[in-house]
Amino acid sequence: MASRRGLMFLLSNTFRAGAVGLRRNSRKFYRSGLILGITGGSLLGISTVSAKELVIGLSDEDDTALNLEEFMATPITPSAILETSSEMMHRMELLCLKVQGDVCREIERIEGTTKFKVDRWLKCEGIEGGGITCILEDGAVFERAGVNISVVSGNLRPEAVKSMNSQGRDLPVEETMTFSAVGVSSVIHPRNPMVPTMHFNYRYFEVNPDMSEKQWWFGGGSDLTPYYLNEKDAKHFHCTYKSACDMHGPSYYARFKRWCDDYFYIKHRCMRRGIGGIFFDDFKSKNADACFSFVKSCADAVIPSYFPLVQRHKNDPFGMREREWQLFRRGHYVEFNLLYDRGTKFGFTTPGARYESILMSLPPRATWRYCHEPSKGSEEAELLEVLRHPKEWVTV
Repeated sequence: MASRRGLMFLLSNTFRAGAVGLRRNSRKFYRSGLILGITGGSLLGISTVSAKELVIGLSDEDDTALNLEEFMATPITPSAILETSSEMMHRMELLCLKVQGDVCREIERIEGTTKFKVDRWLKCEGIEGGGITCILEDGAVFERAGVNISVVSGNLRPEAVKSMNSQGRDLPVEETMTFSAVGVSSVIHPRNPMVPTMHFNYRYFEVNPDMSEKQWWFGGGSDLTPYYLNEKDAKHFHCTYKSACDMHGPSYYARFKRWCDDYFYIKHRCMRRGIGGIFFDDFKSKNADACFSFVKSCADAVIPSYFPLVQRHKNDPFGMREREWQLFRRGHYVEFNLLYDRGTKFGFTTPGARYESILMSLPPRATWRYCHEPSKGSEEAELLEVLRHPKEWVTV
């Protein structure tokens, strides 16, 4: 009897190890534990069903296991749901979690010693869900870098519906309307003025009007804001996104590059925020999987499009003149984000808005100078010329 109990104890722990192994994505460990357990169970007179119950809720299919170590924090949606669900909200949440983890690890690798502060938060005031804010500040390479994800649902306020309708949608303002949204967004402000600022955002949105069919769409993009123009950098950034777009549609890059130039326009200054990239909204078709695949390709392009530029210029020499110009141009960045950016406006109209996460996109330092114009023929003037008259950086 003692040996039987000992074997049962060993078998039970084998299953526990298999469960832990799966949660850590050590699938071979899990599989070997399951096979040994079922075999041992039959020898001990334990039914196969009872043996499987020792790993409740876990699947033996490789593609359903989550590697939680890839993520910066525990997902907002329970892992058991994310492992098995085919809902687009859940697929997009997994993509956002992975992109956030990959980008944060790349930033920490370049930064060296400074690490991200990770803040997992939950919504309130009638909004369900939450998000994960990752923020790194005062690093040697990055003055501020933030990578956020949010997974929220609730009721849309009338002002939010009106804002969405102003962009060409036709949603009923008077009806009660629920929404679900998931997205990842990031703004990276480097310390060296020779390294450009980079922004990306990829999101999925669903609305459910009363008595109407659910509507859904994707949106997002990536754009570059240099302080000093480097054509090699600009071409590299745009070529990377053109390659990502070309895998899904020959007209995508030209269409979304033009949309990006138009969207990031600072009206009161008659110039763009930066040298663009791609931008799209209301992206949908009869094939949601194809739309998701396109968004994934764009998100996968973030690291190869930007971080080689960081490595190339993070140690470039600069002086007070370059630093002051960087801070001045950051002021323009702030103006666009607070006055024109749709995401910022929507965030502030959402019940229970988390303002710290919304304002994470702003640089830690910026300046404004009265009626300042750089000297003609200067490098600063060269940049402004491109911001006022966008260039085609790659052949379409």
